[in-house]
Amino acid sequence: MTEAESSFPRRDADGRILAVTDLLGLVLAGLVIGVLALLVFDGGFSLLGFGDFGGASGWLAVILPAWVFVEEFRAWSFGAARVVVALVGVAVSVTFGLLVAGLLNEAGPLWSGAAAAVAFSLAYSLIWFYGIRWLAHRTG
Repeated sequence: MTEAESSFPRRDADGRILAVTDLLGLVLAGLVIGVLALLVFDGGFSLLGFGDFGGASGWLAVILPAWVFVEEFRAWSFGAARVVVALVGVAVSVTFGLLVAGLLNEAGPLWSGAAAAVAFSLAYSLIWFYGIRWLAHRTG
């Protein structure tokens, strides 16, 4: 083939995402899709009389980004470095997400949860991308 093949996100031979911008772009796209899906479902259920609009948990928007994180975890194959970075990333990013949700508690579950999902996803993305590369380099 003489044509250059481009794909998003760019990955290496092991399936790991090569650029932090690709990881962040993929995660943000997943968050937007997740929030839009939540808005559609929550609006539909409120129109059917199954509750008030905004009552769904915005944390559900993190489903697609979590899928990306699991695939990245699997791409780094066996090793203690990936487990350590994943555990630290989850601890820090969940704490950050809960802090954001607590600060926006008055906005309602959909909006505070969606903001928390964004905070969690962005924090985990940065911790994972830079942490796994740093620790893998340090441990050989």
